[in-house]
Amino acid sequence: MTRHLLALALFVALLIWHSQAEYYGFELLAEIAVFAMLAMSLDLLAGYGGMVSLGHAALFGTGAYLFAWLSGDAVGLSAPLAMAVALAVGAVAVRVEGIFFIMITLGFGQMGYEFFFQNRALGGDDGLFGIPRLDLSSFGIDLSDPRAFALFALLCAAAVYLLLAWVLATPVGAVLKGLHANPGRLRALGLRVLVYRAAAFAFAGTIAGFAGSISAQHTQFITPHLLNWTTSGEVLVMVIFGGLATLVGPVLGALALVLLRHEFSGITDYWGAVMGGFLIVIVLSRRNGLVGLLEGMVSGLSPKVKPDA
Repeated sequence: MTRHLLALALFVALLIWHSQAEYYGFELLAEIAVFAMLAMSLDLLAGYGGMVSLGHAALFGTGAYLFAWLSGDAVGLSAPLAMAVALAVGAVAVRVEGIFFIMITLGFGQMGYEFFFQNRALGGDDGLFGIPRLDLSSFGIDLSDPRAFALFALLCAAAVYLLLAWVLATPVGAVLKGLHANPGRLRALGLRVLVYRAAAFAFAGTIAGFAGSISAQHTQFITPHLLNWTTSGEVLVMVIFGGLATLVGPVLGALALVLLRHEFSGITDYWGAVMGGFLIVIVLSRRNGLVGLLEGMVSGLSPKVKPDA
């Protein structure tokens, strides 16, 4: 419950920021929302399911390209098609574990990167320009307005959080956590572990593809860089920085790293080293990211109840 309250506080804070922001602030808010959705989907896979993927950005980029290819009214199709791609990849990848899983997802991710990089019909290394945004004029909403689009992106991120929180509270969520903690016990109980792992991979890929479709609308420009393993690594840093298997942690990590990147990139060319230093401090704290630090501070401030003599 405490983590849900933190998520609510973050959402309210972002809405207050939105009410006071101007153009640059709206762009930052939309970027934070996109990376929050992507980081939450990776947390579902890596933090709860124990499947660390370095190919997650390939599903993110695939969702962006599918949205651009199917036109601006196809956001409802781009995520399911991304799920089909994720299911195909997951059906192969989940047959291995540990470092082998990481490497096979990295391999699939680079295959996707090379496909879009070399495909001239999809813009090749130049990417695609002029991607339209959803037409919500029938609801009186103009997403070409940066203020409206930033709010739209924030609401999408909130919806993804609520969906994942609900899934994790169901028996399916319990199975997913069991896959990470003790897959052998689940096999002994008769559960088809590979099927559940593949389903989790596909579901996380669907969320990643949806985030990609929102990213394509935000920038209205996409390149194969979206699919590169470095993007996967950046999102994994957000998850670790915020707190693995916390759901709200990746949101906090996305917020922190996007703001740090924009602030320090204008001060020094070595902003990546600054961000790396922050990550080292978080890891050496032996807490579970920023969420772990906050929970430690809260527990330290809580009054201690002395046992009865």
